[in-house]
Amino acid sequence: MKYFLLFVFLFSSLSCTGQTEKKLPANPGEKGSDKILIVYLTRTKNTKAVAEMINQEVGGDLVELELVNPYPEDYRAIVAQVARENETGFLPPLKTKVDISKYETIFLGFPTWGMQLPPPMKSFLHENDLSGKTLIPFNTNAGYGIGSSFDTVKELAPNSRILEGFSTRGGIERDGVLFVMEGEKEVEVKNEVTKWLDGLGFKKNNP
Repeated sequence: MKYFLLFVFLFSSLSCTGQTEKKLPANPGEKGSDKILIVYLTRTKNTKAVAEMINQEVGGDLVELELVNPYPEDYRAIVAQVARENETGFLPPLKTKVDISKYETIFLGFPTWGMQLPPPMKSFLHENDLSGKTLIPFNTNAGYGIGSSFDTVKELAPNSRILEGFSTRGGIERDGVLFVMEGEKEVEVKNEVTKWLDGLGFKKNNP
């Protein structure tokens, strides 16, 4: 009887140990910064500025999405091209390649284009298997909000865990207002980003 009870005790201990090893962190901030990727698309550099703010808070690798064939510099030309891509479902090929297997948490940064997710970010979501990853979208826009962009992220990554996103007003390229993340605006957005990340479970300098 004594040996039987000892066997039951040892078996129970091993079972508990196995369950502990498989348990995933409740908060993404509990994962090491070496498993965090911050990938972003930017044109007026406002989304880049927010990506850098996030990087300062959580660490990780910072990667800008680049296209094989870059968009034209002219604003009207890029608007027309993006509209055609959205209508036809064309996914522009990416020059940027990332080994997604290295990461568990991926921040996705992009501006709102035509009230939609920009085609290059759609390309990224199509090209990479994000199953089981934690995705966190963040956005800059001209004052009209995120449109359908966050919903599209969910649609294109159905097997990912998607957390609450962040959005802030950036430039208005149509009106010639480009980079705005400086001065009081920069301080304001930094505070908003910190509060958002705290809510997600990230702690400054302790990702």
